[in-house]
Amino acid sequence: MSRPQRLIELLAALQARPRTTAEALAEELGVSTRTVLRDVRALVDAGIPVFTERGKYGGISLLPGDQADLSKLTTGEADLLRAVGLDLERARQLGGEAAARSALRKLTSCRQPPPARDELPLALTDVIAIDNRPWFEDDVPLPDVAGLVRDVRTGRRLRIVYRRSGAASARELVVDPYGLVQRGGRWYLVADRDGEPRLFALARLQRWAVLDDGRRLRDGADLAGTARELGDALERREHVTVTARVDAASLDIARRILGARLRAASDQGDDGRVEITVAYDQVDGVRQLLQFGEHIEVVAPEAARRLVERLAVGIARAHASGLDAGRPVQDAGQGRGASRP
Repeated sequence: MSRPQRLIELLAALQARPRTTAEALAEELGVSTRTVLRDVRALVDAGIPVFTERGKYGGISLLPGDQADLSKLTTGEADLLRAVGLDLERARQLGGEAAARSALRKLTSCRQPPPARDELPLALTDVIAIDNRPWFEDDVPLPDVAGLVRDVRTGRRLRIVYRRSGAASARELVVDPYGLVQRGGRWYLVADRDGEPRLFALARLQRWAVLDDGRRLRDGADLAGTARELGDALERREHVTVTARVDAASLDIARRILGARLRAASDQGDDGRVEITVAYDQVDGVRQLLQFGEHIEVVAPEAARRLVERLAVGIARAHASGLDAGRPVQDAGQGRGASRP
């Protein structure tokens, strides 16, 4: 069950009983009590009148007299909340901001909840901020996401014009769509192509058309499971393990840039360096390490060292100026590849 769906189920459970506990809700929804408490906080932050009391006779309930009545929602509003939860920005991207605001108005009480029974002077929302946007990324123009959602909901196949990452031009493909997923601040179309599941970044989707044929999905497959399968497979791809030595001062930024690819890091040595292992699906992935410049030395495998050496020679020649432009870089091929500073 996705979080947006779980929030609706949580509201329904709170409507059905005057008072309950986080443990009881966790058992009913099949999640941990910590997840229930996070979801309750999300409802409170959205202005929905959920009240929590601590202690032996405490519990979780909707405020008396301020019941958030799910029956007031139209079918479209309830469907939208199940898809995006309480996130108005995602609703806007899907062309449903007006419906989402209408739903929240129906669910939100005009009264203010009582102050938290807490000795701390500041509320949790005063000291916690969550921003899911990716770092160092400009807004990438997207196609008509709402229009694509409407077309996917027809249950038909799509003919898409899509450019793969790194490709110079786009190709026309016929796909069987499951739906859309947002991960890491980016939107993807999840679809089968020739019976194999694929992720298509909407930033590289140029156009599409709905075909007459109904979609042909794999038996038992759905959107949530397929998206999870693809995400897990992407993170597990590690046909090549690269060993490198990097300045200790660069380790923090290496963790941020490399993410899950960084599999291990040793303690700092006497020379001020640490040894790291990085996983890639092919040797060519070692190009990512070039951004560390002189602060890194690739140690193994030899194919990765030789590739770094060739790339370094090419970069040096491209940046040579004047009379040096036609002269070979004398020490680029000496030593063991990428030299240490």
